[in-house]
Amino acid sequence: MVAGIDLTIAHGEFVTFVGPSGSGKSTLMNIIAGLEEPTEGFVWIDDTNVTSESPKDRGVALVFQSYALYPHMSVRKNLAFPLEVARLGAREIRARVIETADRLGIGALLERKPKELSGGQRQRVALGRALVRRPRLCLLDEPLSNLDAALRTKMRGELKKLHEDLDATFIYVTHDQAEAMTLSDRVVVLNAGVIEQIAPPREIYSHPKNLFVAKFLGSPQINVAAPETLGLMNGAFGPVLAAIRPENICILQSPTNPRAPEGRVYVIEPMGGETWVTVDVGAARIVARAPADFTARSGSRVWLDIDESHVLWFDAKTSNRLDST
Repeated sequence: MVAGIDLTIAHGEFVTFVGPSGSGKSTLMNIIAGLEEPTEGFVWIDDTNVTSESPKDRGVALVFQSYALYPHMSVRKNLAFPLEVARLGAREIRARVIETADRLGIGALLERKPKELSGGQRQRVALGRALVRRPRLCLLDEPLSNLDAALRTKMRGELKKLHEDLDATFIYVTHDQAEAMTLSDRVVVLNAGVIEQIAPPREIYSHPKNLFVAKFLGSPQINVAAPETLGLMNGAFGPVLAAIRPENICILQSPTNPRAPEGRVYVIEPMGGETWVTVDVGAARIVARAPADFTARSGSRVWLDIDESHVLWFDAKTSNRLDST
């Protein structure tokens, strides 16, 4: 269920819907596609009110989490099928299939069946079947979630380049914040059917509207604690919470600042080029960044060096971000 949605997407944008399960991401996409009918309000594509139009008449293409390829058809036939349904001529169909396949790097696979393809190849065919129609709008509902981590990273790059090459409008649904941050021109953060914030990824990350948005985007998750726990001065009137991203906290094995909070190492997570360290500070559990060669053990005494220029302040009652404290 979604309520009170007011959203305008410009031609050529890559806009991503993110939010937890049940937040309304897929519902909103289905309403745009015409698979669900809104109880009130309108859907416009270009200058046309398409609210009462069927999905096939909206000029919209959909790519789902499942590849939904026809197993008995070759890649060529899978790509050609929507054009045959639209009754295009054979020459036009042949040209579009070859153009789309070459753009997606699957030109050499045209005579294969889906069972002969890898997961990444099948996903490209699914994309191609949508794009071969040259839709006004391409809707992608978690299209990479069935792929392994390495292939997902590769396909993210391919999707971004494809969007740039096509100059098409993409709306993308995902629960993966890395996809939202790397792919999008703008991110729409949904929560319980309402939009919490719409902004470019960097703005969402650096200037979240409220604690829900701040916590949802970022891995490891943003640290939130009472100011005194973090050794911060609170100049605000009323109760506030301080939030700081883990990358803006360094671990020290001896204090350099008399206000530096002291804690005990809870767990250490080496990540290759850096290490994430979780520290118990009073009743709070804080995640911070340490060098790759950090060697302290669990229970070791450490101090936190917090970059106060990156601290975000939130009203403890409303959870909304404060402009200043």
